[in-house]
Amino acid sequence: MDRTEKREFVASLATVFAETSFVLVGRNAGLTVAAVDDLRRKMKASGATYKVAKNRLAMLALDGTRFQGISPLLKGPTALAWSTDPVAVAKTAVEFAKGNDKFVILGGALGTQMLNADGVKALAELPSLDALRAQFLGLLQTPASRIASILQAPGGQVARVLKAYAEKDAA
Repeated sequence: MDRTEKREFVASLATVFAETSFVLVGRNAGLTVAAVDDLRRKMKASGATYKVAKNRLAMLALDGTRFQGISPLLKGPTALAWSTDPVAVAKTAVEFAKGNDKFVILGGALGTQMLNADGVKALAELPSLDALRAQFLGLLQTPASRIASILQAPGGQVARVLKAYAEKDAA
């Protein structure tokens, strides 16, 4: 990389750090190209991005951002993953780490909150943003459906009583 490419890379990473809500740091020492490609595909499918970056350039991009606290984690062969949905990144990384012992989760940052590996694993156990939205929608719809069934019940009872009288008169 020449200087202009490095400047562009640092600027693009700084833009990413300004727009995202979660950054994960993982150690990728010993991963094969096929394993890294598999991890990238899984991250992309979950709406996340996985990037191997030079630590020095990543530290320059982190300078002045809310994720500045992850700088000490950037030692050795590391990679960064980020997304606007923090649970998606954490779940994908934890699932991949279970199947591949050469990928180690070092930690991450959720906004200004620093997370160690256990914190990232705890974040992965939470439901995703879409699941939370579905649960919230279900909570909102439940009272309305209960009210509708309560309001229908008296009308149904009256109809059954009238039908019984009609059948009694017919007999």
